[in-house]
Amino acid sequence: METSATRIGRRTALALGGAALAAPAALAQGKFPDRPIRLIVPWPPGGSADAQLRSLAEIAGRKLGQNIVVENRPGASGTMGALHLATQARPDGYAISQMHLGIIRRPYIVRTPPWDAVADFSHIIGLTGWLFGVCVKADGPIKTWADYLAYARANPGRLTYTTSGIATTNHITMEELAAREKIELVHVPYRASNEAAVAVASGEVMSVADSSAWAPLVDGGQLRPLCVWTAERSPRFPAVPTLKELGYEMVVNSPYGLSGPKGMDPGLVKVLHDACKEALFDPANAAVRANFDMPLEYYNTEDYRAFVARRAEYERAMAQRLNLRID
Repeated sequence: METSATRIGRRTALALGGAALAAPAALAQGKFPDRPIRLIVPWPPGGSADAQLRSLAEIAGRKLGQNIVVENRPGASGTMGALHLATQARPDGYAISQMHLGIIRRPYIVRTPPWDAVADFSHIIGLTGWLFGVCVKADGPIKTWADYLAYARANPGRLTYTTSGIATTNHITMEELAAREKIELVHVPYRASNEAAVAVASGEVMSVADSSAWAPLVDGGQLRPLCVWTAERSPRFPAVPTLKELGYEMVVNSPYGLSGPKGMDPGLVKVLHDACKEALFDPANAAVRANFDMPLEYYNTEDYRAFVARRAEYERAMAQRLNLRID
């Protein structure tokens, strides 16, 4: 016959057993990370995002007590990291990647969506954006944005421009500008923004429309900037007009952040967020951003999830309006 003492004893044993089962999970979570973390950068080395994320990884790794190893996976317009997260990576916190607008946009411009940018990732933190602009060869005949448009009108289909990939934010912005001006431009995509800038400096392509990997070539006298896409003029290039000053109500800075695979434990997300936030605001990372004129676009985890959701709706509507398709 079961007595009160027996029932109490069983309850106690069950409670102790539950605590014993919970303890390893708590300890395991407490030890995170206990090995290096992979940060996939979906561009070749040398560009602005690569530099900023490498700096962030180094600083955050010191704070976590484990290395964050940068792994470059270029190709597919900067979406190889997202593809890995969505199809192969485990949600254990040891694989994260850059989340940029091209990844959010991609489901709406391909026949078979590879992921749902809102539901298929664990969004961690918003970090920064890019200074975009259009540059030409410094010793060429085009000196201003008005010259650029005039050349395009006089030479339909002959003015070439390069970007870091098809269906990137900068590519779509150029297509929208061309549509507004009723000019025909020829897109010549490269794998990365630094490669695109060098192609213009060497005379392979007539202009580059990309992030500020072109800035050192401007400083070196090889390229000439015609416009920047920020809300205000860049302090580094104060003589260069914005798109708004040129008559377009457009500000393009393409904020990006970090995400992991779907289903990450909130505790792991918090550990990564907190370390990356400290690294983002560290003077060393701020110096890298300043070197590339990258605006701070910090979002905490909740706000970054909300940003991705809002942006997904915007990208869906824009893809429909512009009839964007890449396959």
